[in-house]
Amino acid sequence: MAFPKKKLRGLVAATITPMTENGEINFSVIGQYVDYLVKEQGVKSIFVNGTTGEGLSLSVAERRQVAEEWVKQGRNKLDQVVIHVGALSLKESRELARHAADIGADGIAVMAPFFFKSQNKDDLISFLREVAASAPALPFYYYHIPSLTGVKIRAEELLEGIQDKIPTFQGLKFSDTDLLDFGQCVDQNHQRQFALLFGVDEQLLSALIMGATGAVGSTYNYLGKKTNQMLEAFEQKDFTSALNYQFCIQRFINYVIKLGFGVSQTKAIMTLVSGIPMGPPRLPLQKATQEFTANAEAKLKSLDFLSFPSLKGGTEPIASAC
Repeated sequence: MAFPKKKLRGLVAATITPMTENGEINFSVIGQYVDYLVKEQGVKSIFVNGTTGEGLSLSVAERRQVAEEWVKQGRNKLDQVVIHVGALSLKESRELARHAADIGADGIAVMAPFFFKSQNKDDLISFLREVAASAPALPFYYYHIPSLTGVKIRAEELLEGIQDKIPTFQGLKFSDTDLLDFGQCVDQNHQRQFALLFGVDEQLLSALIMGATGAVGSTYNYLGKKTNQMLEAFEQKDFTSALNYQFCIQRFINYVIKLGFGVSQTKAIMTLVSGIPMGPPRLPLQKATQEFTANAEAKLKSLDFLSFPSLKGGTEPIASAC
C-alpha cells in the first residue's frame, strides 16, 4: 500500500503529557508546547501517548482527548503526528486506532502487549494485524521496547515478511540497545524503504552509521536543537563534529541517569528548559525532587544547554562547553 505523505524521518519528539498539580491533564499548554518544539527545537514530528507521554497510565477517554488536542494544535505546524495506540486489551487498541484515523493523525504505533505476552512472532503479528486493520488508511509502526514489555522477539525476525501480513506496515521505533538487531533490520530491508527510527537517544550516532532514517525520543523535547546539529553534521559527512555533538549530549544523559532518570525527571527538565509547566507524573511514578531539578539545571548550564533567563532572575552569560 502506498502512502502519499512523505516518510517519517528526522527527529520525532516523544511528547510529554502535561498535567496539573492534582494529576489532571493540562490541555491548555499543548498549543504552546507545539510552538516551542517547532520554533525553539526545530522538531516538527511527534509521537503521542507513548512511554514518555504516560499513555498506559491514562484512561482510554484521556488518550483520545490527548490525541485530539495534539492533532488540533499541530495542524499546519507539525509534519507528522503519530499516535501510540497500544494497550493490553485488543478491543481498546482497535478503538484507539480507529479514533486516530478519524481525527486525522498521520500514523499509529503499537507496542507488544506485556501482561499476557506473545510467545512468538506469529502470535505478536496476529495482534498487531488486528490493530492495523482498524485504521487501514494510516501508516502502521511497531514500537519495539523489550526492556519495558518483556517481549524478547527480535525486531529483525518480526520484520521478515511483515508487509505480507500487515500491508500498512511502514517501520518501527526501535527502543533497545541491541545494535546487532537494529543493524540487521536495516541490512535486510534495504528495498522496502521502511522508516527505521532509533529510540535510544544517547546512542543515536551509532544508529545513524548503521542506517537509521530518524529517531524518536524524549530528549528531543529539550535537546532537539543540539541533536539536529548532530544530524546536520552527519549528513555533511563532518563526522568529527557529529561525534562531538553526541558526546556532549551523552554527558548530560549520563549525568542524569546516575541521579535517577525517567519520565518524572523528563517532566522536570522540560519544565525547566521550556518554561512550560509539565506538572507531576501519574502514580505510581513520583514527582522529581527539587534536588534533582537543581542538579540538572546546573549541568544544563555547564553544557550551555540553557539559553533563557535564570529562574532566579536575570540572564546569565554561560561559556560554551559543547
